[in-house]
Order: sequence, then C-alpha cells, then structure tokens
Amino acid sequence: MDAKLLPRLTEWRRHLHAHPELSEHERKTSAFLQDRLRELGIPFEAGVGGAGIVATLSRPGSNRSVGLRADMDALPIAERNEAPYASRNPGVMHACGHDGHSVALLGAAAMLAADPDWKGTVQFVFQPAEENGAGAKAMIADGLYERFPMERVFAFHNWPGIEAGTVAVHDGPVMAAGGRWQVTLHGLAGHAAIPHQTRDPILAAAHLIMGLHSIVSRNVDPCDAVVLSIGQIHGGTVSNQIPESVTLLGTLRTYRQEVREAVIARMQSLIAGTCEAYGMRADVEILSTGRAIINTPAEAKLAAAAGAAIGAKVRTDLRPSTTGDDFSLLIKDRLGAYVWIGNGPAGPDGELHNARYDFNDAILPVAIDWMQEVAKRALQDNPPTS
Repeated sequence: MDAKLLPRLTEWRRHLHAHPELSEHERKTSAFLQDRLRELGIPFEAGVGGAGIVATLSRPGSNRSVGLRADMDALPIAERNEAPYASRNPGVMHACGHDGHSVALLGAAAMLAADPDWKGTVQFVFQPAEENGAGAKAMIADGLYERFPMERVFAFHNWPGIEAGTVAVHDGPVMAAGGRWQVTLHGLAGHAAIPHQTRDPILAAAHLIMGLHSIVSRNVDPCDAVVLSIGQIHGGTVSNQIPESVTLLGTLRTYRQEVREAVIARMQSLIAGTCEAYGMRADVEILSTGRAIINTPAEAKLAAAAGAAIGAKVRTDLRPSTTGDDFSLLIKDRLGAYVWIGNGPAGPDGELHNARYDFNDAILPVAIDWMQEVAKRALQDNPPTS
C-alpha cells in the first residue's frame, strides 16, 4: 500500500477509537467516514439501513462486481487503556476493532481508486450495528443487493493471538450462529417466611438452569459444537420476599442449522415443563442471526490466494470460533469468504471484548492489501456459480 497514506489512516483509526458509538447510534462515526470518503474523492451513498454507507468504484470493460464489508460500531464496555486516543465516551469503547476494520476499508478504497489494473465494480460496504446483529439485516432490507449489485462479498476480522499480519482462511465454518435468549418466569410473590402461599420463581429458575445446562451434554451429539450459556440472572429486591419474577439471559452458539433448531426445541420443552411443575408462566424470547459464517469453497481459495499474493503468511489450520458475526446474513444469498488477520499476541488483557484490547495499527497495510487483492482477483476470476 501507499506508505504516504498510512499515517493518515492511523490518525483516522485513532480518532474513531476515541469517539466510539454503540450499535444503531453510529451517527458521528458515519459522518466521519463520509467526510473521509469525500476527502479521498470516492463516491458513496449514505443512510443505507440506518448509518450504513456504500461507496462505489466502477471501471468500464466488465460487468463483474464484488463487495468488501467492514463494521463500524462499538461496545458498551468501559475502556481501561491509557493511550491518548482512549475512548472519550464513558462506558463505550471499540473493544472489537471495528475502528480498524472501517479505516482499512477506507484504505482499500483509496488504493483501488489509484490502481488502474482492474475492471468492473467494487462496492465498499460500511455496516453499522454488527454487535447487536441488526446492521446486515437492515442494509439488506434497504435494498443493499438491488441498489449495489455484487456477485461475491469478502470481509476480515482482526484476531488477537495470531501472529500480526497473518491471514487465516477457513475452508467451511468460520464463526458460529450466535444470538441471545431471555426467559422470564412469573410466579406469585409473597413473604419469604410463608413460602407455601407463594409460587417461587427463584426455585423454578434454579431447576431450569440445571435443565438448560444438561442440553449440550445429553441432547447434542458430541461431534457437534454447541455453546449454551447463561450470563445474567435478575430477580428479587429484598431478602424477606419471594419475588414475582426471575429473568435469565444467555447466549446460544451453533454451526449447523438443524442442531440449532433441535436445541431451541429442547429449551422450549424444558421451559414449558418447568412452568407446569412449579406453577409458573413464562415469557420467552430467542433472538439470533440463526446462521453460521461458512465460507464457500471457491471464495475461500480466492481469499487464501490473495493473502499469498501480498506476501502475507497464510494459515488454513485454525479451528472455527464460537463467536459470531452478522456477515453470515450477507452471504446467505451471495458467495463469499470471511478471514481473520492476526492482531498479534493477545496477552492477559488483549482479547476481543476486553476493556484493555486495542486494534494493532501495524496490521493496517496487510488488511488493506488483502482487500485490494481479493477484490481484483474476484473480478478477474471465472463468474461465481451458486
């Protein structure tokens, strides 16, 4: 990439890091990215699915098209870094590196705009609301593929714990279908000293927790990877009252759709049985993308070839992660691939979603070069087949 551009990109990345915004609230982030696209002279359309932006570069001589995607939102985490560009928004930080992803996409757009050696159309998709799973869905609903045609879509995520600048490509599953679930058990409140006159949702919740934790070990084939975790329990306000309700919140991660459906069915059965046994009423909400990221074979090969072409170390031996990303929705009806680019050693505090995590600016050249190369190869390759 152009070494003269790198200091500007680093400055932009650190500006975004200092001014993080949560999912569906990326107004200033979007405005900043739009200003940078104007500065680079790259045409774009804003307001796609909310704060989303799609920039477009076209060259005559081909009707082929490809998409490159980056996310832009931050997390509700209080940053504990002491860098001069640490978050200035209390309780919000870029703990997943979306600041770096967005700036890398700006860099790729700048490099492709200056590169005469390609024909066709490249769509640069700046996506909001990845962390809450709403962004890809909103952009698609707003006509992303009809308004901005693309045959294939590619994206990357920085990955702590992998040598900086390494491009990791999976042949098949990359990330799990993620999402949260919530169950509220409603009983009958009363004095804790006369529990026989109540219907205790805490007792029912305790039995439900044990039942839910039995699903993976007793209802799922050991060859299938499933994570079913409970992360929050809320109920009661005083020590001498049995509360009216208790709420459980958790996450479910799977790779295969049929396994996911079976797990959800078993969850619903256990919830219904608990309500019957303990006289409860339940409100149940299971929200998720419902899809794992699964690279398509030809596009995975393209992604790996692009990594090798730019001189990066390419790894194809890493196991998939049970984390999730709504990029899975972008390749529901399109072919594509999602790679990891090593962020360097993680250390005790450097993992994603950690209050001391930071994107490694040194990997920006690899990320930019990889996106530029994979886009060019996708435009030159044989037309994709579904």
